[in-house]
Amino acid sequence: MGQKVHPTGFRLGYIKTWNSRWYAKKSYVEWLHEDLQIRKYIKKKLYQAGISRIDIERTGKDSITRVLIHSAKPGLIIGKKGSEIEKLKSDLAKSIKSELSISIKEVKKPEVDAQLVAESIASQLEKRISFRRAMKKSVASALRFGALGVKICCAGRLGGAEIARTEWYREGRVPLQTIRADIDLGLAESYTTFGKIGIKVWVYMGDHLPSNPEASLDAASDKSRKVKA
Repeated sequence: MGQKVHPTGFRLGYIKTWNSRWYAKKSYVEWLHEDLQIRKYIKKKLYQAGISRIDIERTGKDSITRVLIHSAKPGLIIGKKGSEIEKLKSDLAKSIKSELSISIKEVKKPEVDAQLVAESIASQLEKRISFRRAMKKSVASALRFGALGVKICCAGRLGGAEIARTEWYREGRVPLQTIRADIDLGLAESYTTFGKIGIKVWVYMGDHLPSNPEASLDAASDKSRKVKA
């Protein structure tokens, strides 16, 4: 069995942060289920809007739940004169006890967003497009828009075959064990007439280096001198 570490969880606290940012002593379970419900509802209702990530923040002082939606098509969420977002807010407010605030952030380059790439491949497979063609096209597009490395894996009854199998393509570098490497993971499922096909996408966008690398090198050399002494 493969034992693979989740790229985001592996880098939490170093170069990546949590999607839910709050602290609770007593109402942890309640808030956790609220977060899951918010994400499930938004993702299901606004799937066509190309939602990459949903961040949720809660503050104990003013008891406001802030929801930040990262979308490739923010116009679909906002609607004409903000009508759609107000409707979404009122629907979510029914199941959440605290006050709700929704904001939207546009994803400038959906071609290098792993979640959106995975969902794009899933929708193509549902339209009977060849999985090889969809994977190669997505890899080429991501590299053209600035990605340093891309890996795409599809698993299931590919091409309608009787036996399920796994196929993957990789271009460029994808250093999974380097903590400073900015690697985005996307997961999606394609519901075809042959069965369910799972898609995983890894996108490498470069390294997160310190703002003053010379200072960090000097500090490291001073530390090594002290150890030797």
